[in-house]
Amino acid sequence: MIVSPVKDEERYVEMTLQSVVGQTLPPVLWVVVDDGSKDGTAGIVRKYAATNPFIHLVSNPHAGMRQTGSAVIRAFNHGCWEIGAAGHDFIVKLDCDLSFEKDYFERLLQRFLAEEKLGIASGVYMERDMTGAWKEIEMPSYHAAGACKVIRRQCFEQIGGFVTAAGWDTVDEIRAMARGWRTTHFPDLRMKHHKQEGSGIGLVKTGIMHGEIYYLTGGDKLFFALKVLHRMTAKPIVLGGLALMWGYVRSLLARKQPLVTAAESKLYQTRLRERMHAQAKAVIARN
Repeated sequence: MIVSPVKDEERYVEMTLQSVVGQTLPPVLWVVVDDGSKDGTAGIVRKYAATNPFIHLVSNPHAGMRQTGSAVIRAFNHGCWEIGAAGHDFIVKLDCDLSFEKDYFERLLQRFLAEEKLGIASGVYMERDMTGAWKEIEMPSYHAAGACKVIRRQCFEQIGGFVTAAGWDTVDEIRAMARGWRTTHFPDLRMKHHKQEGSGIGLVKTGIMHGEIYYLTGGDKLFFALKVLHRMTAKPIVLGGLALMWGYVRSLLARKQPLVTAAESKLYQTRLRERMHAQAKAVIARN
């Protein structure tokens, strides 16, 4: 079962529709949730639904201003529970600004069938760099891309679904790992992300949001300090790091309620420290 929250994606949605319709293993059901689109998105989806009975277009009655994370997952939940996920072994959260090879889902589901404790997974996603070339976006080994991730239904139920908040695609993995599931991505499975991250709300606001997410998921403080320093060197220079730090500090001062338990936070901190050690070893090896 695929569920796709979509809002004003007429520029990209047909590429995603073509990618899914052309799969060697098509979905049993694909619920596309129109979250209040003002453009031609719904009309394009209806055109494909007319010749592909597994596509169901539904409207989110609670659609409003798009907020990264929370509104997307509210739309996802509407589609997921409106149709019913109980009869499906795997649930896919899929954004409609992606394209991928025709055997993408067949190969990914083979990994799930081969490993019963694989709870959440994806391929890697590619974005265009300044030269226009497609470049892989680096992710930690335990992370599955939020734009297109597959989750086993038992895992989905155990973690209580996706939280309706920015950071949902980190919280789900923390909760899943805390319950004994493996979460990961597979480098040999690639998807093209046609709308660069941060393009919707801007890079500075995206940085602030990521700082808030880091606080709410209880990440390691030393890792965060290094992350801020690293972000200072990326565009927007300095401002990106300051935005990240401000998002964290603002949440700390507001004493926002974490999205994970103390035990889950501790597990997440352990994973982050493992990343630091691995990166340090890599630097030493290169030198």
